[in-house]
Amino acid sequence: MKIARIETFASQHVCFVKVTAENGAFGWGQAAPYNADITASVIHRQVAPHALGRDIEDAAGIADTVILREYKFPGSYVSRAIGGVETALWDLRGRLAEKPVCALLGGTPGRLRTYASSMKRDITPKDEAERFRRLRGEYGYDAFKFRIGAECGRDVDEWPGRTEEIIPTIRKALGDGVDLLVDGNSGFSPTRAIEVGRILEDYGICHFEEPCPYWEYEQTKEVTDALSLDVAGGEQDCMLADWRRMISGRVVDIVQPDVLYLGGMGRTIEVAETAHRAGITCTPHAANQTLVTLFTMHLLRVIPNAGPYLEFNIEVEDYYPWQYGLFLNDPYTVQDGHVTVTDAPGWGVEIDPAWLSKAVHQVSEQDA
Repeated sequence: MKIARIETFASQHVCFVKVTAENGAFGWGQAAPYNADITASVIHRQVAPHALGRDIEDAAGIADTVILREYKFPGSYVSRAIGGVETALWDLRGRLAEKPVCALLGGTPGRLRTYASSMKRDITPKDEAERFRRLRGEYGYDAFKFRIGAECGRDVDEWPGRTEEIIPTIRKALGDGVDLLVDGNSGFSPTRAIEVGRILEDYGICHFEEPCPYWEYEQTKEVTDALSLDVAGGEQDCMLADWRRMISGRVVDIVQPDVLYLGGMGRTIEVAETAHRAGITCTPHAANQTLVTLFTMHLLRVIPNAGPYLEFNIEVEDYYPWQYGLFLNDPYTVQDGHVTVTDAPGWGVEIDPAWLSKAVHQVSEQDA
């Protein structure tokens, strides 16, 4: 069955993709958030011409064709655009087969433990600790991630002393019965990252994410080799050759591919399987409550080296207001610190028509 139409519905932050087959069956996917309206244009200019008329079951072949035919444009935007179409094809196939996507990929529906992921740096350590304690009581989270340093901060903290203050403050507030993770967001030099890492080790932090500029693999590996806690990274990486280099060089202890930054489920599974053969755990990146977290939920029910939890964004409407009001049915109910992949066909979610009606709509269709 061939692809007949590709549509995008985009705002600056979110781009949903609808792929329709020649028999009228359709599926929904999503391009990566942030400047999503630009990605929508890339979909119609650089992905749709290679996807229209192709078989709906050839998502991997379509991705390979786009990478080869658009060889002058390697990198983020083309990968994000591929992911929008690829994830829509999985939904289409799941709806036709009346199976969830995870089942099509050899996995099963079921529950997943989450870690509550804070995106905030403009919050005092005391307020962050209080927020975590409240969320633990309300939703049962037993793992939390908080931010240290400053984003791409070059060893400059969000404000002086915040990193040294927040680490013991969070541990003291939550006690020893929870897993604690931190994200450096490319903020440190190797020397400073190792210094901070020693403090993290002293307080039983188990996961140090993106300590150094993510593109400087040698710097990250220096930190990984020096510390006993797990160093994690990879969310920004979208080239499979880079992933092979990262994994073979053991740059990190935990790989964190993002389904939509990387270009869809198939390419992410390829990275996870490469890591599995190297004995490396995969705890994917999923930093907001658009469809990317749902895609990641299905992924974690499939891959053999899934980490112990799903990243789950805990921000309220004032931080990422664009991630609300997207769906008719909420796929992100948290109970006892867990979310559930259901047995509903495809992704098991419907986009809210009210949101779609306000989005910029573009269409590419197969020539008659």
